[in-house]
Amino acid sequence: MTSLNRVIATGIALLVGAYISAFDASPMQAGEAKQSKTQPKRHKLAATLETTQWGWLDPNESPKLTVDSGDIVAIETMMHAHNKIQPGTTMEEIIALRKANPGGGPHSVTGPIYVNGAEPGDVMEIRILNITPKPFGVNFNLPGKEFPTIGILASEFPEGFVRYFNLDVKNRRAEFKPGVMIELQPFPGTLAVGIDPNDPAPRKGGAKEPMAPVSTLRPWKNGSNMDLNELQAGSTIFIPIFLKGGLVWTGDSHCRQGNGEVNLTALECAYRDITLQLTVRKDMKLEWPRAETKTHWILMGFDEDLNKAMLNAVKETVDFLANQKMVPMDRYEAYSLTSMVADCRVTQVVDVRKGVHCMVPKSVFVKK
Repeated sequence: MTSLNRVIATGIALLVGAYISAFDASPMQAGEAKQSKTQPKRHKLAATLETTQWGWLDPNESPKLTVDSGDIVAIETMMHAHNKIQPGTTMEEIIALRKANPGGGPHSVTGPIYVNGAEPGDVMEIRILNITPKPFGVNFNLPGKEFPTIGILASEFPEGFVRYFNLDVKNRRAEFKPGVMIELQPFPGTLAVGIDPNDPAPRKGGAKEPMAPVSTLRPWKNGSNMDLNELQAGSTIFIPIFLKGGLVWTGDSHCRQGNGEVNLTALECAYRDITLQLTVRKDMKLEWPRAETKTHWILMGFDEDLNKAMLNAVKETVDFLANQKMVPMDRYEAYSLTSMVADCRVTQVVDVRKGVHCMVPKSVFVKK
């Protein structure tokens, strides 16, 4: 083969490879090649009383860390109520802590993290690279006689219940009781980007200003208390940005949760670190958060009415399938495929706004 022919053959091979790579790229992650090829900077953010807020996302809170798009941050998190729930904390003390922050969530959230270049209308891509829990966890339900709407069966459980667990982090398990072992599957209950000024949720102290603090209780378009147990290490979530800098918080750390989170809490824990890569996506436009794992695309819906949450999640799924470029399809086909392969699950029913997530298996797309 002549030198000229070798050059031509090499050029054709590169073009074909580029075409195949572009086709195989995730429809959510397409466009990543535009990011800088330089190695991302790494940061750490410890959980202290100065870097952690209890129960509220305040858009006026000063950033605790400023990073560039694509940077990686190892974040420490606390247990609920600014770390006041510890092994041995009694139910009476848990009840008092719940009442000590009217309207706010029990969650401790670390942040906010300001991401340079993030503007309203962009999307924050958050890759969960690693999660290392601290060595204890807790599950509790509040007494139904005093909190009749908290927990799906609150009326059947008039007394409160709390149990603490030693977590075997090395072997990723915890003993519920002799004969019952729980495999640890840690994920952040809360991943939030700023707040949405148009969120209809009540503001702290009854304030009417759209930029007043919003409770960590309700999931919304900015993510927040989604309690989506698929957000484990190796997954990615894409959240619409509403405020300059994005303003990223995480907390309400979980070590295991069933879909529904029916008694109010999961296996609540805290993290030595949750390592996130934060990338501003200016090539994406979203209304609601979307997530991706190795095996699925995940579309979400939230509403105080579980039926409406289901409607929102299904609509997001149909929109996603109708707009993806791997195998073009119209909305009727997307609606049909959603009905046949999308597994729509109740995320949680205890955060005022209920959640539904629909999981689309990547394996149905076989064209290469």
